[in-house]
Order: sequence, then C-alpha cells, then structure tokens
Amino acid sequence: MPKTTRPPAASAPDAELAALSYEHARDELISVVARLEAGGATLEESLVLWERGEALAARCQQWLDGARERLSAARSTTPLTRNSTTPLTRNSTTPLTMDEENDL
Repeated sequence: MPKTTRPPAASAPDAELAALSYEHARDELISVVARLEAGGATLEESLVLWERGEALAARCQQWLDGARERLSAARSTTPLTRNSTTPLTRNSTTPLTMDEENDL
C-alpha cells in the first residue's frame, strides 16, 4: 500500500506566513473557509485547509493585536489638543477643567 507523505507541521509562523499583510491573510482565510464550507475535499485536504486556516487566523490576530497596541500607545502619548468639535483634553476621554485650561 503506498504511503502518503504529509508536510511537516509548521512550528512558529514561517517566513511566508509572517510576511503576509493583514488584508492578504484575511482574504486567504475567507477563501479557505469557503472551500471548507463547500465540502467535497478529502479528509486529508480538509485537514490541510483547516491547519492553514488556523495559521491565517493567528496571523490576522497578530496584526489586530499589534494595531490595538499602537492605538493604545498613541492615545497615551497624545499631547493636549483642541479642535472645533471637541474640548481641550488631557487624553481622549477627559476634558480639562477651567483652571487647567487657563494654566495653558
């Protein structure tokens, strides 16, 4: 009986996966999910697709986590600003008191 060989499982994200942009990883994940939902693949093909989907989902999550951290850092270092629609603030949610605003 012929033996089927299966590619070795990827350890940490490989270079190809790590190089994917969020949009590319998301689009490929959508494609993988559609192929799985359509059915018709062998068990082995379905497992390969599932593993790829898991890796792509993890890559998308890395991008989202990184974006969340960048936004958080930007919010914590944002200087005092005023524009025509919002009051002068210390950060994105706390308006300055009249005394604080006068001290500027």
